[in-house]
Amino acid sequence: MTLRSAESLQSAESSGERWGHPGAAAPVAEECREAEQLAAAMEELRRAGWYWGNMTVAEAKERLQDAPEGTFLVRDSSHSEYLLTISVKTSAGPTNLRIEYQDGKFRLDSITCVRSRLKQFNSVVHLIEYYVLMCKDRTETPSNGTVHLYLNKPLYTSAPSLQHRCRIAINKSTNQICELPLPTRLKEYLKEYQYQV
Repeated sequence: MTLRSAESLQSAESSGERWGHPGAAAPVAEECREAEQLAAAMEELRRAGWYWGNMTVAEAKERLQDAPEGTFLVRDSSHSEYLLTISVKTSAGPTNLRIEYQDGKFRLDSITCVRSRLKQFNSVVHLIEYYVLMCKDRTETPSNGTVHLYLNKPLYTSAPSLQHRCRIAINKSTNQICELPLPTRLKEYLKEYQYQV
């Protein structure tokens, strides 16, 4: 997937070059809106603290090698058709799972016959939170050599701030931020990241 900068999109819009004729503002405006949504999703991911950016497969494997099963991180994908990859420690060692981004939505990469049944999300953090919560109560033991993939604990790039840890703890106990007896500024901080991961 290729995204163009806002400047190049505005230039294409004014010249009609993008769609072959002047006045083709609607498709260009839609592409601008998608670029803004992606930028917001990436900023939210950076705020999470477990996005490692440009990291190789070998580096991710090294970081996760001694971590407990279910420890994960998100990094830039080394595959040109994908934006991001989840690297996670399984019982068989670290493995990788690509994240697809299409039509403004994120979902896990999968074989074609299953792909349409996978949930799609507006943000990577929401996708990760969904699968972490889904894995939370699983206690199954793999049998017949099957390796189960669990997302339990993020591997932070650095120790998260006390404020961020408190925000996550509050999110785990309530989703009614507006109802809390807190100053407005603090409520705004809590709303910047309303996830449990």
